[in-house]
Amino acid sequence: MAPKWRELADRIAEKIRSGEYAPGEQLPQIRDLVEAGEGSKSTVHAAYKALEAEGLVTSSRGHGTVVRDRPPLKRLGIERYDKAKWRDGDEVAFIADRLASGRAYRRNEQTQTVSKVPAPPVVAAAHGLPEGADVYARARLVKEGTQPTHTLTSYYRPEHVEGTRIVDPTPGPAGRGGGFRVLYDAGYEIDHMRETLFARVPTTDEVQLLQLSPGEWVVELHRTTFTADGTVVEFALGVHAATRFSWTYDFKVPDSAAEDGDKK
Repeated sequence: MAPKWRELADRIAEKIRSGEYAPGEQLPQIRDLVEAGEGSKSTVHAAYKALEAEGLVTSSRGHGTVVRDRPPLKRLGIERYDKAKWRDGDEVAFIADRLASGRAYRRNEQTQTVSKVPAPPVVAAAHGLPEGADVYARARLVKEGTQPTHTLTSYYRPEHVEGTRIVDPTPGPAGRGGGFRVLYDAGYEIDHMRETLFARVPTTDEVQLLQLSPGEWVVELHRTTFTADGTVVEFALGVHAATRFSWTYDFKVPDSAAEDGDKK
């Protein structure tokens, strides 16, 4: 049997999804639900915290607990890296997510700083470099309006990007088509990627930078980008506010038995 706070959270969540509690509407005060027999103060508080952690509501001093105005952004999988988007157009990955979500965007909603830094262990391992070797770090903070959604820092070997737009710290994507187009123009066409995702508790700095709600976790992304010959041309580390994204992957289901048969 689910705990009482979970049952209450599920009932309220259903009212939110059905529209009984509309976007922007304030939920009842905790004391009102206690008086209505929905549970103790601690039960109602736990239910509200669960709804907040699940991205259905926001909570702040002076405003109480309010139904979130908009659904999470769609964070596309394979489609966000479609070469036609950035090679032939100007639809960089974060813009592809916004368009898929039916949301507006401005290019300057992505800030960036670029610096040459000693490679941290995870970056060195991805690039096959000695720990502490020089790499370029291109750090971005992406916002939707005034609300931060995620950070993304891409690490490159200097010989791949020296003198290109990638090392230009001008805010926004690195020119038309962004960083992948820069690599393409430099002779490093991306071919395949590996992404690893995991959830964790944010650091104090991340809570402030991403304006996270109390108890909100983050999803950390590690992305390794390869050329056709297996050269690593980018290792990216992203930190995403967990409740501000839904992650979607659409891919062909492999059949290794059939593939093995074709090779014989």
